[in-house]
Amino acid sequence: MKAIIIIAVIAAFIYISYRTYRYVNLDKGLDRVVANGAVILDVRTQREYITGNIPGSVNIPLSKLHADSLPLNRSKIYVTVCSHGLRSVKAASLLKEKGYNVYNGGAWNDLEDELKKH
Repeated sequence: MKAIIIIAVIAAFIYISYRTYRYVNLDKGLDRVVANGAVILDVRTQREYITGNIPGSVNIPLSKLHADSLPLNRSKIYVTVCSHGLRSVKAASLLKEKGYNVYNGGAWNDLEDELKKH
């Protein structure tokens, strides 16, 4: 019984840490950024993307963002999204290092819900 309680406490700590990390790294004001013409860049795999996505979003998996040449326009603003928010953080960081104007949008369904509110 003691082991179950310890495992539950550890699991809760990991979950709370994960949720905190997601929200700390999520950029603010994304509804305005998207309303002003930002491109939503979904960095999930193509298989994940076709199971559901934000209409009008562009799909380029995170693994392909390491390439030297990308089909992205440096004059545009991008908002990265993925399934849970972790790959979008990595993608935003990687693209910023390459000189793109990027915001982290977190999980695609959370961003979609946020955009529907406004």
